[in-house]
Amino acid sequence: MVDLTFEVSGVEAEPFSVSPLLNFSLRIANATPRARIRNVTLGCQIRIEPMRRSYRVEEKERLVELFGAPEHWGQSLRSFVFAHASVAVPAFDEETILRLPVACTRDVAIASAKYFGGLIDGAAPLLFLFSGSVFYTEENGALRVEQIPWSKEASFALPLAIVERLMTRHYGEGDWIRLGAETLERLRRFQRRAALLGEAEAVARLLDEAEMEATR
Repeated sequence: MVDLTFEVSGVEAEPFSVSPLLNFSLRIANATPRARIRNVTLGCQIRIEPMRRSYRVEEKERLVELFGAPEHWGQSLRSFVFAHASVAVPAFDEETILRLPVACTRDVAIASAKYFGGLIDGAAPLLFLFSGSVFYTEENGALRVEQIPWSKEASFALPLAIVERLMTRHYGEGDWIRLGAETLERLRRFQRRAALLGEAEAVARLLDEAEMEATR
């Protein structure tokens, strides 16, 4: 039986990808010296564990949509999926270090984007849950295959500054807001009637008018 251990030791923003991509540095060690690893088809579910950090008052206000009122966070603060990733691990004996690419989004309809957008600084606590198949040979040359146990996991604190730099590189200072086709057409009609330059200016005008109406 082969025993692999996993450690996430760092992360970098991919500078040349078309869409936002984080490259996590993954160290895999073989704790069974008599087994020679031939190949690993590795899958990984990455979860955000919000209960593993503290929050400022402003951050709590920003995260109400995601977790509800702060007084209920004892029940509502639960881990959720950030991403899924997979990678083919080549042959190694004792250990190997490789990149695990993970796609990101700034679509605020996605829970992970809402969470990152709600943080001011610090790091997002991540949990990597590993799965897949390990192909290895024993001392006698016999080829074996085993499944990676569900208990194999690794924790990592993702610096918010890296996420922000990555998103700014791809999207500038803006965020994505998903609108239904009918709502978007109404917004564009308002934009044309008011002779505004774009949808962002139309939204700003509507917000200004709503705030003025609320203060009357």
